[in-house]
Amino acid sequence: MVLTVQEISKKFVRSVKTDRRKREREEFYAVNRLSFQVEAGDIFGVLGPNGAGKTTLLRMLGGIMTPTSGTVSLLGLKVKDNPNAYKRAIGYLSGNTKLYGRMTPRELLTIFGKLYSIPEAVTKSRIQEIITMLKLEDFADNRIEKLSTGQTQRVSIARCLIHSPALYIFDEPTLGLDVLSSHAIIDFMLKERQKGKAVVYSTHYMEEAETICNKILFIHKGVAIAEGSPESLKAATNTTNIRDAFLTLIKERGELLE
Repeated sequence: MVLTVQEISKKFVRSVKTDRRKREREEFYAVNRLSFQVEAGDIFGVLGPNGAGKTTLLRMLGGIMTPTSGTVSLLGLKVKDNPNAYKRAIGYLSGNTKLYGRMTPRELLTIFGKLYSIPEAVTKSRIQEIITMLKLEDFADNRIEKLSTGQTQRVSIARCLIHSPALYIFDEPTLGLDVLSSHAIIDFMLKERQKGKAVVYSTHYMEEAETICNKILFIHKGVAIAEGSPESLKAATNTTNIRDAFLTLIKERGELLE
């Protein structure tokens, strides 16, 4: 098993207005007691609407945010026991990753190779492999600040590859991208799956997830409402696509907005 998540929760405090126009502090769970497993070769999609808890979940999986309760372990290594070793085994892409604009993609990857203590010769070979894999040839030596949104996103993913992690954690990797950039990223995930790597990624694009994921977790208001293969989720809801399967499950819970 690559990733094991057991009863993971994250509690926050927010300020809410009362009837007397005062504000009071209120506790709430952005993620509430989620458990699942990800195996080698899985593309594990986390699907849900805005505010469902997807980003909070991925930040905990990436070791960026500490769970209020529950455990996360990667290849038997718990993030709380050895956070540095844990983070070296993952490639994490957040929804707001910032890159050094005055560097080129090749220079950025070279620096990350040094950060991961990869031998120089291995780094050069790995960089060329990544450039080919993500189709960066036309802009690998251009300044990042001059790149398009899609090109920059591919560079963001490229930096997650340099140390060849066992698990990729991607938060909305194709959001707002053109068709060609989206295709390059999806193709990358499928090829890494064939190599036995595992991918956990969140997305709003349910059709995209249905095409590439072999496992899907539906979450809503921080709670898991269903998990399974696209086929099993459609069969359980008597629907023909993942979007309708999700809407059916929400409707059954009495939470579908009319």
